[in-house]
Amino acid sequence: MATVTRENIGNLHDKITVKLTKEDYMPTFEKSLKQYAKNINVPGFRKGMVPSGMVRKMYGQSIFGDEVLRTAGTKLEEYLKNEKVAIFAQPMVMRNEQPLSLDMNAPSEVDFSFEIGVKPDFEITPLTNKTTLNRYKVNVSDKLVEDEIERIKRRFGNAEEQEAVTDKDSIIYTKYEACDENGNVLPESQMVEDTALLEKMPAKLQEMLTGKKAEDTLVFRPADVCTEEELASFLKDPLKQGAEAADQNYKLTLTKVSKLVPRELGLELYAQVFPNDDIADEDAFKTRLREELGREYDRISRERLQNEMYELLVHQTPIQLPVDFLKRWLKEGGEKPKTEAEVEREFSGFDHQLRWTLISDKLIADNGVSISRDEVINDVKGRVLAYFGMTTDDDAPWMDSYMAKVIKDDKTMDETYRRLLFDRLFTTLEQKFDIQEKEIGEEEFFKLPDPHAAYHHHH
Repeated sequence: MATVTRENIGNLHDKITVKLTKEDYMPTFEKSLKQYAKNINVPGFRKGMVPSGMVRKMYGQSIFGDEVLRTAGTKLEEYLKNEKVAIFAQPMVMRNEQPLSLDMNAPSEVDFSFEIGVKPDFEITPLTNKTTLNRYKVNVSDKLVEDEIERIKRRFGNAEEQEAVTDKDSIIYTKYEACDENGNVLPESQMVEDTALLEKMPAKLQEMLTGKKAEDTLVFRPADVCTEEELASFLKDPLKQGAEAADQNYKLTLTKVSKLVPRELGLELYAQVFPNDDIADEDAFKTRLREELGREYDRISRERLQNEMYELLVHQTPIQLPVDFLKRWLKEGGEKPKTEAEVEREFSGFDHQLRWTLISDKLIADNGVSISRDEVINDVKGRVLAYFGMTTDDDAPWMDSYMAKVIKDDKTMDETYRRLLFDRLFTTLEQKFDIQEKEIGEEEFFKLPDPHAAYHHHH
């Protein structure tokens, strides 16, 4: 009869020993052996007719080893289930135990030792203390509206061809080819073409291009025309090269120059920006923009509040963790083992995420937060309709067959479910904290400290 004993070896860190007698595993071993004999193919014998002695000799020892281990694992699972032990990850075989000598011809008592990390009990103190948080209401100033109008005029602007590169609004059409220092293109060079506003290009290159006309060429090395900050992104795009290309010579050919002419305000532009609204004049356009900006700031502000709740809960809920066990599991529990240095580097992010998982699981259970399958399906459907600018299924006869496909896509369904679940969890949390509205200017809002930094030092 198997016995299971448990002893504490550290903070929330236990050792469980499973002691098996031969009666625990021999009957299942004999059964597995017979089963194996039925299905095995051995040349010279018909299937199912291989003599049992031969099967035992050829495969017995490995089947025996598997069976003993399986029995130990089953007994461990039964114990954890019966004792209702909530554990992290999987039990791990104890290190430094005596190697087992399993011999099917001399079955005897065997001990297996496992270590487990036990999940802690904890109180979510920031909720019991009713911590006060700010919900920021960003004032949409006239300047903000004017800046947005300038952006829109440029975004919907037209490109008019020009003779030469004149200012930051010049649109530069270029091709780049690897070459030698005299501008002779290398035979293996791949030409890349690019279009960019002059002001988006490296500052030194902007100077070199100013005054140039179509068909003019320049020879340069990326390392010479880019600052350290500009270099990596310039190599990646437009050049589509890695760091090794920094010292390569390139020939730039200016193929065309245009200038971005911002659009004028007027009915045509209003209709393009807000196709579903009937906007008659500049005042109505500004009012509508102010609404849109307000809505976007409300979204950003809510995101900030959620981040603050998240960081506050993670850093100020006192939770003990079995650190030694978790580090070992992080090191050995994945598909491929990690080094000590990798574990140390990754542990703080892992610890942060684990705390949030424990806290959010408890909050979801305690508050009965749930999302139905219909809610997931309706959310996906709503997003698809919004993407195509539609409001009802009537406009989309293809919707049913599209949704039939989506429902089979576990990844989309799971991601949507998790997004809705956490959205609902945060809505619930907004009732649990003491939240006060606070008006704030745009500049001030973006200067607020990052919630992670603000709460991190409490940990």
